[in-house]
Amino acid sequence: MHSPDRQELPGADLLRLARSSIEHGLIHGEPLPIDYNELHRALAEPAATFTTVLSEGKLRGCCGTLKAEHPLATDVSRSAFNAAFRDPRFDPLVEDELGAVRLDVSVLSPLESMTVTDEADLLDQLMPGTDGLVIIEDFRCATFLPKVWESLPDPHRFLAQLKVKCGLPVDYWSEHLKFQRYRTTSYAESD
Repeated sequence: MHSPDRQELPGADLLRLARSSIEHGLIHGEPLPIDYNELHRALAEPAATFTTVLSEGKLRGCCGTLKAEHPLATDVSRSAFNAAFRDPRFDPLVEDELGAVRLDVSVLSPLESMTVTDEADLLDQLMPGTDGLVIIEDFRCATFLPKVWESLPDPHRFLAQLKVKCGLPVDYWSEHLKFQRYRTTSYAESD
């Protein structure tokens, strides 16, 4: 599956699309439908995205996909809508908040499966500040985007908190654990 050339992605268009989808969602209760005749060709290529909604610099919602199964524009429209209205950690965004929130759209590289022997090996392979990480245990799955390294710069704490997010104890290890990593190209609205 081809992924869009990161240098060709129109970041301003992605941010406008994310905000438009949230505005559309406030009125219609669904993500913005996409008209591909009006968009940059890179936005029609399959891509996985996450949209992060920030209010006064604090997380207000974050949702997305890990696999490139939809055109980039569709994925951004859905991830923005879901981050604003369907993140179970937060109440749905209301119209009065719209002007105060800032959006960050992350376009993910393809997932890379990691072969690790133990936790120390995993930590040795991780590139703090660069790698996003997915942890999978049976039916459970959780991820941290690379930007989470900003608040959890220590690899041990990063992994421990990802385990907690996945519903696992911080000291949990099993030969059944699976890990995948990815990188992102991110675009953020200015204040």
